[in-house]
Amino acid sequence: MAETIPAGSTTDGVIQVGQPTDARVSAPASYDVADFPVPHGREEDWRFTPLERLRGLHDGTAVADGGVKVEVTAPEGVTVETVGRDDARLGRAGKPVDRVAAQAYSSFEKASVVSVPKETVLTEPVRISVRGEGGTAFGHQVVEVGAFAEAVVVIDHTGDATLAANVEYLIGDGAKLTVVSVQDWDDTAVHAGQHTALVGRDATFKSVVVTFGGDLVRLHPRVVYGAPGGEAELYGVYFTDNGQHQEHRLFIDHDTPHCRSNVAYKGALQGKEAHAVWIGDVLIRAAAEGTDTYELNRNLVLTDGARVDSVPNLEIETGEIVGAGHASATGRFEDEQLFYLMARGIPADEARRLVVRGFFAELVQQIGIPDLEERLIAKIEAELEASVG
Repeated sequence: MAETIPAGSTTDGVIQVGQPTDARVSAPASYDVADFPVPHGREEDWRFTPLERLRGLHDGTAVADGGVKVEVTAPEGVTVETVGRDDARLGRAGKPVDRVAAQAYSSFEKASVVSVPKETVLTEPVRISVRGEGGTAFGHQVVEVGAFAEAVVVIDHTGDATLAANVEYLIGDGAKLTVVSVQDWDDTAVHAGQHTALVGRDATFKSVVVTFGGDLVRLHPRVVYGAPGGEAELYGVYFTDNGQHQEHRLFIDHDTPHCRSNVAYKGALQGKEAHAVWIGDVLIRAAAEGTDTYELNRNLVLTDGARVDSVPNLEIETGEIVGAGHASATGRFEDEQLFYLMARGIPADEARRLVVRGFFAELVQQIGIPDLEERLIAKIEAELEASVG
């Protein structure tokens, strides 16, 4: 189902117009973990998450014992620092909005800060490697892009760990930042993270989240606008395999006039008890006249036993907008597609791979880094090959 609202119009149902009723508007945001009750799984923000698989990240029983190694490779001109908790740049994008994010903020010792000077245009990406080496860790990273600068940052998560982390993106006026966050964990890893972007005046932020590995991955991308004219594009690709839980909970807070956002996430699922969750929340506040927003989620279920929960939410407090809408769909292979390919001599397994590759191709191309795109396509095909084998 797809719904679009032109300026000044209203609708009922999943899109709400008028005074906000979403609990997220009044939900706590705090650096202090004590301000958040321990979740029990009945809360709206936690009802899809298997809390017992968080290994104590949600209730304070997890204890940091190392477990993660962070390395940064950056082009000339980029500043890379390891700073303490008192650094003024930490926390500028926004406060933690759930207990795990607050636990991460309260528990990290050192943070990584990557700074791109104003008016600098990078021709090579900044690459941040987060390698799990076993154990539990709490992390914090800041990527700061000065006014009118342009940068691409890749954050690559691999190995095995239990990790709770916050990542902040500070995009200066007129700047352009693309971030590719890859979750290619071992099958035993647990990763919970809040990603918060503060978009400056006439600035552009593009996020591409790619999730393949891990026993449980729960990510919370958020966008806030610091001034008019900001644009945000949030793309996501996930492949949820046997027994995995992958959860992406997006929130875009349009509280500033004349800003734009576009969201498109696609996922494929296969195997018994594979569970994907996608929550897309967009709030257009009364002051945000001239907003233009759209969100899309598509899911392809490849085998029996897999489950998808897809919940788009759009809340509007003003009718003075350019447009707003959303779409969500979950389905299996279309027999016509497979028949078309097989009728031309393509074996069934190969036809299946081609359909899935085509399903993801548009979003993978948003990455714009050839070696990374090739790696991710190879990963998708390896997942499909394993299911056939």
